[in-house]
Amino acid sequence: MRALILEADPEMTEEWKWMGTPVWSHRGIVCTGEAYTKVVKLTFARGARIPDPSRLFNSSLEGTTRRAIDIHEGERVGAGAFKALVKAAVAQNGSAGAARGVVPKAKPGASGAKPIKARKGEKVAVLLSGGNPRIAKADGDAPVQAYIAGMPGRKRDLGKRLDALIVRNVPSVRKAVKWNSPFYGIEGQGWLLSFHVFTHYVKVTFFRGTSLRPVPPGASKHKDVRYFDIREGDELDETQMATWVKQAAALPGWVLSS
Repeated sequence: MRALILEADPEMTEEWKWMGTPVWSHRGIVCTGEAYTKVVKLTFARGARIPDPSRLFNSSLEGTTRRAIDIHEGERVGAGAFKALVKAAVAQNGSAGAARGVVPKAKPGASGAKPIKARKGEKVAVLLSGGNPRIAKADGDAPVQAYIAGMPGRKRDLGKRLDALIVRNVPSVRKAVKWNSPFYGIEGQGWLLSFHVFTHYVKVTFFRGTSLRPVPPGASKHKDVRYFDIREGDELDETQMATWVKQAAALPGWVLSS
């Protein structure tokens, strides 16, 4: 299926996000891929708005925006029909941007990116889908601060508060930016948590969240991971967040396999 996506649009951007989800984008997200026990699910971000004459969509049919294709073992998807669907999704992204008056100014290969205004003396950050800053993968505090500086609107202040809270409670914390997300961990122990910007909220990911007390409310398909979403207008409960951070620092972290 990946080969068909790239055949349909050679300018497609591929990214690895959200704890192991492949994302294909061109002028915005086209589709994502997820592996489940019995199916591989390809979810088209604006599938409800694109023509599907071959009726490939067989999942997430109740929504008004997304549509998905569930592929069971042994099933095959018609190559021609699928590539036509991908091309239609890219075209829909382009028309949706034009309708909003958005003209992306991204570097070649950075589909879906758009600039934001900078204050005088600041560098211009580039936002990906959902308003997430595009920051190159790197270790250290500097890329994390660049990410936070690029967070739009009030989310920037939230990013500063989260970063300061983590450093205050884990003075030896190790930092990096991976998959356009700040990561926090302890050298030799693994990664404790990360956060990521979405359109209406910031998602904090605790990699060993099921071991925290109380368990963060956001469930994940990964058995150890839990999420905590901080939505626009929410007041950050620093006491609770500090408790989770301290607990996470006392646990073995998540170690990348490569």
